Amino acid sequence: MARIPLLQMSDISLTFGGDPIFDQLGLVVQPGDRVALVGRNGSGKSTLMKVMAGMVEPDRGDIVVPAGLGVGYMDQDPDMSGFSTLGEFASAGLDPGEMYKVERAGEGLKFDPDRPVETASGGERRRAALARLMAEAPDLMLLDEPTNHLDIEAIGWLENELKSTRAGFVLISHDRAFLRELSRATLWIDRGMVRRQEQGFVGFEAWRDKIWDEEDTARHKMDRKIKAEARWAVEGISARRKRNMGRVRALKDLKAERSSMIRRQGAAALELSAGPKSGKKVIDAKGVSKSYGDKQIVRDFSLTMQRGDRVAFVGPNGVGKTTVIKMLMGEEAPDSGTVILGTNLVPAIFDQARSKLDPDMTLWDSLTGDPEMRVSGKADQIMVRGEPRHVVGYLKEFLFDDRQARAPVRSLSGGEKARLLLAKLMAKESNLLVMDEPTNDLDVETLDLLQELLDDYDGTVLLVSHDRDFLDRVATATVAMEGDGRAVVYAGGWSDYQTQKAPDETAKIAAKSKAKAEKIKQEKATSTGLSFTEKHRLEALPGIIDRLTAEIAKLEEYMADPELFTKEPVKFQKATDALVERHSAIADAEEEWMMLEEKAEG
Repeated sequence: MARIPLLQMSDISLTFGGDPIFDQLGLVVQPGDRVALVGRNGSGKSTLMKVMAGMVEPDRGDIVVPAGLGVGYMDQDPDMSGFSTLGEFASAGLDPGEMYKVERAGEGLKFDPDRPVETASGGERRRAALARLMAEAPDLMLLDEPTNHLDIEAIGWLENELKSTRAGFVLISHDRAFLRELSRATLWIDRGMVRRQEQGFVGFEAWRDKIWDEEDTARHKMDRKIKAEARWAVEGISARRKRNMGRVRALKDLKAERSSMIRRQGAAALELSAGPKSGKKVIDAKGVSKSYGDKQIVRDFSLTMQRGDRVAFVGPNGVGKTTVIKMLMGEEAPDSGTVILGTNLVPAIFDQARSKLDPDMTLWDSLTGDPEMRVSGKADQIMVRGEPRHVVGYLKEFLFDDRQARAPVRSLSGGEKARLLLAKLMAKESNLLVMDEPTNDLDVETLDLLQELLDDYDGTVLLVSHDRDFLDRVATATVAMEGDGRAVVYAGGWSDYQTQKAPDETAKIAAKSKAKAEKIKQEKATSTGLSFTEKHRLEALPGIIDRLTAEIAKLEEYMADPELFTKEPVKFQKATDALVERHSAIADAEEEWMMLEEKAEG
């Protein structure tokens, strides 16, 4: 029996600013599909996903989603107006009994549902939008760069959730490891055309290169044929008074076909100049400690960096990676310990927040207005690695066209903003690169170039990234920040770190088990009085009981509707299950409270 597609698009055409993005595009997403959507920055991946979600209306074509099936989209910039907290936004549209889904996603994605919307960062807002989608669990999930602003632990949680879901999903991501792990098919947008391969991202690059090789061969054959036919047309005039007009018309058609071939976009012309050589020892940190109030960022941390090292920092969001790098760069003082910087250092910084880009400035002004790039008396020139260059010519090396040069920065996609920041960074000489999440939003081809560039860079690199594949390709050492001030240096990239830490983790688990057994033994020996953990639990239980009581009241009020069972049997069943779960939980909490209260009284 044929499966009913989750979504079907046919003859889709869309034009922005006179340029066609898609023309006569067609695609089908089947139940259970796990699709990687790939393409160059600016090729229209996010736009296509918004068309699929019904958020952008195509100029022409049909989009069919069967009745009763839901399509959910994770917005990169969610509109939270009208919501007071992130949890309120994430749970909108859910039944009262399903709030636990948002709480569970909040734990996995590491955001606080009680955080007020007005004080939430862009990363927290995106995590709340992702939690909302995961909690809603539609039949088809459209995920646009879901790993941006997630740390490696949260990426692992999301991977496991998507592996276990029965829903179909289409996924845009710069994270190769994430795509390889999850995708079973690939949709490739290339020059307005969408191709599909029934193989995951692991086979994409070989497939892409094969198609490009076939195109190059066909183009070369056509060029040779046009050249031969053109020679016949010219030389045949003197040999024959009357030309074969059919052959002339065929030549004209050949030329028209050749000119209609859309040339592939070239690669960005990335180039880094290491400038003057730094001293052999770049950074020497000894016994560095830093804390903010009760939070220990790092304790007794030592690191020596030689010229040419590429050191990556990994760890959960908020653990203090950026703070440690600021101390290593001399921008922030440690509470104790010393940091000695080497001689002749010329740093350059790639900022995750893209704070060096003014969204209201044009690309032209963003470059010419930079004091370090300005050329005196030349409004259309910028200084690139010590040489004056025309601003548009330099922008073209980073794949921006003439029209974009006068467009505001806010009109750029995430990947295009990253390329503009790279253009600013690479115009200056440096011998110490600090790169905070440089891989976010970049396409596969630009990531490859950036990795090659860092391999050849005759300077030193400090790197913060959650992209495991990129870490493996670039890092010569990895500093794992594991919380509570613990920062450990491992040789190599992410995979090397995982291999080396495995024995340590086993020892740590064994030590924890031993400590727990000792604690239980001590608690058994003491028949009266509460342990610290029990005392804390006794204080927390009344709040838990009150919360469960309020949830039960909401569920009972929701189920009091006499028409709920007949009109929405699925929702009625979900609410019933949630009510049974809450009653069981409150009974356990009350029994635990009574037991601890009795123990406290002796």
